[in-house]
Amino acid sequence: MNHNYWNDWFFGWGWILWFGFIFLMFSNIGTWGYTYQAHRKFDRQPRKEALDILNERYANGEITREIYLQMKAEISSA
Repeated sequence: MNHNYWNDWFFGWGWILWFGFIFLMFSNIGTWGYTYQAHRKFDRQPRKEALDILNERYANGEITREIYLQMKAEISSA
């Protein structure tokens, strides 16, 4: 009896297993790529706005009240 191992895998139910294996590989690669991009996008530090920086400088005593109000008015008008 001449029995070929590979013919059973390709002509029987084995092709479904190969298709499932290939599908899972592409699915895992896609999932990895998506999560990699999502982490790169959301793991960054939030960007500070000009008014936030101005409030911090005033709170630290780096600028006076007059300069603070002048700069705040300029930022609000822009």
